[in-house]
Amino acid sequence: MTRQLSLPPLYAVLDPEQTRGRSSQDALRDMLRAGIKILQLRVKTMTPREFLELAQPVRELTRAHDCRFIVNDRVDVALACDADGVHLGQEDLPLHAARKLLPDGIIGISTHDAAQAREAANGGADYIGFGPMFGTTTKATGYSPRGAAMLREIRGAVAIPIVAIGGINEGNVSEIWAAGADSAAIISDILGAEGIPGKIKAILKVYEQQL
Repeated sequence: MTRQLSLPPLYAVLDPEQTRGRSSQDALRDMLRAGIKILQLRVKTMTPREFLELAQPVRELTRAHDCRFIVNDRVDVALACDADGVHLGQEDLPLHAARKLLPDGIIGISTHDAAQAREAANGGADYIGFGPMFGTTTKATGYSPRGAAMLREIRGAVAIPIVAIGGINEGNVSEIWAAGADSAAIISDILGAEGIPGKIKAILKVYEQQL
């Protein structure tokens, strides 16, 4: 079931490998205190059991702060912790299969070109991730930076929300919103900041100044 999803301008990603010595719980509380309203938990090196053990308290905290909670890659973990949805890559469970398991959940799909974006939109995705926008050190995507021009092309190709990702930071995020992204996923610039709440507020101030 496709619904018109409304996304906030900032899409937070909690990656335990990027928290620079902070606990995941501390980083999460900082993000929620700063007003984050959608958050994805991204785990690449944990077992499914460990992933679920981490996801369950994240679910409780996000629910208490009225923040949507998205699990990366794993539909089973999303179901087990009662997440609001799942974000899937091109090599993960196919969209049609995930929709059978999460008929009412939010499903986002990572895309890297117009063909993938159209396929996801036509298949019933609630939003697409698009990137990498710039060079990024947090994930080896195998794709060259897409840039603002290609983001504009994607904006013209699909009607569903777009979350831009990859190398986005406070200094270049305005370019992303101007090119048509509904939301910007920012990882290292937030998780690596000395003060997470202050960094989030600075990024959102950029958005407000752009309106």
